[in-house]
Amino acid sequence: MIRVFVIGFALLTLSACETTKGAGRDIQKAGNAISSTAQDVQNAL
Repeated sequence: MIRVFVIGFALLTLSACETTKGAGRDIQKAGNAISSTAQDVQNAL
């Protein structure tokens, strides 16, 4: 469920980008969010 939210949020953020630099920042933030979620899940196990 969290993964769907993160992907949906990333898509909305990317659709709002007007420049390549902005898209790169958005992709980096989405990657950080995914990494953080994965780390949380791993710690919970």
